[in-house]
Amino acid sequence: NRQPVDTSIIGFSEEIIRDAVSYELQRDGQVYFINNRIENLKDIAGLIQRLVPDAKVIIGHGQMEGKQLEQNVLDFMDGKYDVLVATTIIESGVDVPNANTIFINDAHRFGMADVHQMRGRVGRSNRKAFCYLITPPFDMMTSDARKRLEAIEQFSDLGSGFQIAMKDLEIRGAGDLLGAEQSGFINEMGFETYQKMMQEALEELKDDEDFEDLFENEEDRQKLFKSTKEVNIDTDLELMLPDDYVSSTEERLSLYQKLAEINDAATLIAFEYELTDRFGKLPPEAINLLKSVELKWLAAEIGFDKLVVKNKVFLGYFPANPQDKFYQSDKFKKIIAYLTQNPKEATLKEKNNQLMMRKDNVTNVDEVNLVLNRILNH
Repeated sequence: NRQPVDTSIIGFSEEIIRDAVSYELQRDGQVYFINNRIENLKDIAGLIQRLVPDAKVIIGHGQMEGKQLEQNVLDFMDGKYDVLVATTIIESGVDVPNANTIFINDAHRFGMADVHQMRGRVGRSNRKAFCYLITPPFDMMTSDARKRLEAIEQFSDLGSGFQIAMKDLEIRGAGDLLGAEQSGFINEMGFETYQKMMQEALEELKDDEDFEDLFENEEDRQKLFKSTKEVNIDTDLELMLPDDYVSSTEERLSLYQKLAEINDAATLIAFEYELTDRFGKLPPEAINLLKSVELKWLAAEIGFDKLVVKNKVFLGYFPANPQDKFYQSDKFKKIIAYLTQNPKEATLKEKNNQLMMRKDNVTNVDEVNLVLNRILNH
């Protein structure tokens, strides 16, 4: 009987903090206050104690002695304290059904997946739960930060992890569906993270009778949880369905979901035909997006661990371990033979004991696909 978490974006307000904590205490509930700066955790705890004198407040963070941290968290779980002021240690693994209010301070500094997971710490019973995202004024934040927060506020229903993952993709664009490097203060959502968030969304719903009715048998249900080894692609090419091509956000989310489930060439061709039929000629970004799906398949078949397509240069990274059985395989011998005979196609390079294949002057994904296909068919 879990309910959606009522999510609000607020400024730092002592009045709201006092009222929300007091309300939770009145119904014998508990509160999380997430603040990722260890140096002012005690100040925050003192503020809450001053605002709500009856509240029993405790602190938790990763630099505490292990036994002390564990004891503090256990005491909170046992109901000995009303408010836990902590860093993101509660992001996962802490399950307190009686905690139904969470404050996330400086929420604009977290990635969407992080905020979604922290919000998931409350609302784990049949009580109404509240999440307060504390941020600076909107005009002091970047456009992307505002969009992320608005998406978190909008998608608060159970099982909303997929919509959040796809909105994160849409905001950041440029290749993130198919795996981009991790950078900045947010965790980039590669395809593997998308699968993880989809899994979490399904976990939230799996005990729901309506959810169970979607599947004729257990085998169908397990297919949604199946994860496969993906070759990560780091690229500065634009791989996306632009909003001037598919204007509806919901439609784009649906198409991304459909694309994520494709695992063979015939279905990919049919998907391309569907796009053309419904929305017209594919723009370059959409062409690169579809070709990137094929690129991942080819890269996995060849044996690459990672791909980089940046600054018009393609780099395919082979296994880092020189003892890997890949280097004794016929496939590797085929790669060596092809590149020896066709040195203008691509070259082998070694950097920091890491062997890689390099191709210069790459302007689109299909140019890489052609080379990889030639190697495989050599």
